[in-house]
Amino acid sequence: MTACIQPLPTDVIHLMAAGEVIDSLAAVVRELAENAIDAGATRITVSLWTDQWRVRLTDNGSGMTLADLEQAALPHSTSKIRDSQDLWKIASLGFRGEALHSLAQLAHLEICSRSVESDAGWRLTYDRQGQPQYRETVAMAIGTVVTASHLFDTWLPRRESLPPPAQQLRAIQLTLQQLALCHPGITWQVEQNDHPWFAIWGSASAKQIVPQLVREIQPQDLQDWQHRIAWVSNSGADASLYGVIGLPDRCHRHRPDWVRVAVNGRVVKLPELEQTILASFRRTLPRERHPVCFLHLRVPSQQVDWNRHPAKAEIYLHQLDRWQTQVAEAIAGALQLSTTYFSDAAAAPRVGQLLKAAESGGIYRTPRAVQPSSDPAHPESSESPATEDTPATVAPLIPLKAVAQVHQRYILAEHPSGMWLVEQHIAHERVLYEQLADHWQVVPLEPPIVLEALSSHQVEQLQRIGLNVEAFGEQLWIVRTAPEALASRDDCTDALLELSLGGNLDAALVATACRTAIRNGMPLSLDAMQQLLDQWQRTRHPHTCPHGRPIYLSLEESSLSRFFRRHWVIGKSHGIEEKDR
Repeated sequence: MTACIQPLPTDVIHLMAAGEVIDSLAAVVRELAENAIDAGATRITVSLWTDQWRVRLTDNGSGMTLADLEQAALPHSTSKIRDSQDLWKIASLGFRGEALHSLAQLAHLEICSRSVESDAGWRLTYDRQGQPQYRETVAMAIGTVVTASHLFDTWLPRRESLPPPAQQLRAIQLTLQQLALCHPGITWQVEQNDHPWFAIWGSASAKQIVPQLVREIQPQDLQDWQHRIAWVSNSGADASLYGVIGLPDRCHRHRPDWVRVAVNGRVVKLPELEQTILASFRRTLPRERHPVCFLHLRVPSQQVDWNRHPAKAEIYLHQLDRWQTQVAEAIAGALQLSTTYFSDAAAAPRVGQLLKAAESGGIYRTPRAVQPSSDPAHPESSESPATEDTPATVAPLIPLKAVAQVHQRYILAEHPSGMWLVEQHIAHERVLYEQLADHWQVVPLEPPIVLEALSSHQVEQLQRIGLNVEAFGEQLWIVRTAPEALASRDDCTDALLELSLGGNLDAALVATACRTAIRNGMPLSLDAMQQLLDQWQRTRHPHTCPHGRPIYLSLEESSLSRFFRRHWVIGKSHGIEEKDR
């Protein structure tokens, strides 16, 4: 049961730092995103229409009841704190209860939400004082959708003083990137004017998030760690330090723009710790270069005062000098680890084992030219799947050559600069997902399928994705159409039940692609593997599957060269002077 939203006592309001909360589009996104994170969301979608001064944020968090929705936009109404003592033990990102009220004053505010306890959702609009103006029930998944339209209509000087749209968008992007670093398990999808802008796929740690934010950085360039802070934890309070650093010989920056510090889920300004980081990297980087470093301090709430600045970007951190010492020691330890070539050295025997496993069957013989391929979903079929949906402007294919199938799960491919290991199921899932996204089509079912005991939400979800569903009797529904990719499958009934539990059309696309993709454990011919590699390369987003999992592992020739020491200069006494033999 989530805490209900209540007005704060007057004495608590007077103790809080005053100041405007909503002063830009980035501030709107920040406040709404933080509310979604506090609600336990794992997937957040941000939609922007800058020319209309409109922002919408959708999350799959715990949602709000009707009683909470009626209180949500009133001044200083919050579920995060109750009395003045709570101000000194803040455990959430938001706590003042100002953001939604400020939005109601500055925009046309609409909130749709369905709580975990409710069978249906509610849609409310609010007047300028935050009072509910209109309410109605709506069919929706658990979570919240907040829409703020006509922002700053009542405060035109503020709108006119804002930076150009491109600069505002950059501020929004930076805000979301910082939140993604602090909450890596959340998947972010951002749209601009009804078109995808960027996405950040949820991962286990910030180490997997950084490469999504900085293209030139690869995961093997990073080292991360998690330390329990004994001098705090021994006193009975949990405290830890998580860090990600770029290995000095692999990645660094022209500017100190990737020296970032977060405390309890929010990136903050702590110049003392930032200087400690820079000092820890001295004499490890080329001249005029700066480190890549993200630190996340988990500190007992009693040791942090968030009430220093309205935007909560500046804080008072107790025992700061001890934290500086802890950070310096942690970075020094990470830099002392012999990890510079560890990933390469470890990868070589793994690849050797994979090659040995693939060759032991003796059934793969690689021709010099790739032969015409069959449908990777049906390796024995002679028909090739249509690829007319491939954009005409697609870049030339990288000459990947299928060499072997490893454990009937991975495709080992030769690459001009090394070797790639491609996971066959999720590579095909990416191919099918983009084909479905471009050409989602439903076809008649002959005969129709009868489903039992569907909830109203499930029926509405099937109808939302374009299927023809009708009542057919007591607790029975007849489905007359289905996605083309599922209609002829033996498990179409199970697939329809799965689709009925999804949240939107995109979720249906992902579920359909996952179900219809080739399975791991399925043997593929060399031709089928080659065709799958070619189709996968033509996708718009070949790095991850729709769930955000990586599709391939790369072992570059430069890594092989470094491991086998081909860069060494053999002494003149051997009669060899070349640097590469």
